[in-house]
Amino acid sequence: MGNVNLLAVVLGTVAFFVIGALWYGPLFGKSWREMNGMTDEMVKAGPQPGQKPVWLIMLLAFLLEMVVVLMLGHNIARTNPAPHVVMMMAVGFGALIMTPALGINYLFQMRPGKLFAIDAAHFIVGMAAVGGVFILLG
Repeated sequence: MGNVNLLAVVLGTVAFFVIGALWYGPLFGKSWREMNGMTDEMVKAGPQPGQKPVWLIMLLAFLLEMVVVLMLGHNIARTNPAPHVVMMMAVGFGALIMTPALGINYLFQMRPGKLFAIDAAHFIVGMAAVGGVFILLG
């Protein structure tokens, strides 16, 4: 895999995760929950039987984000790009790989466009933060 900057992978994943906490919390949480049919009462009640506990959802989300960030780190290690290219690669992952994949699912699920915009923008902004971490730790 080359000399992947594992510190950048871990800290980049943390940055992505923190962006998600802000994104789905104070920034867009209320709209996002409403479009997903979640009421305040449902959130307060916590997981129902058959649903995964919140800690497991968060752990799995973090690990899945780490897979994406690790792939970016691999590409960076293999190509040794200039900082502006690192940012292009990171934002490109979010905008040109993750977002279209999400869009395909949302089309078939007939999900609202506003929900797609919130989730897609999270991927793009989150990956930009990841790119910034890789540049800082370059």
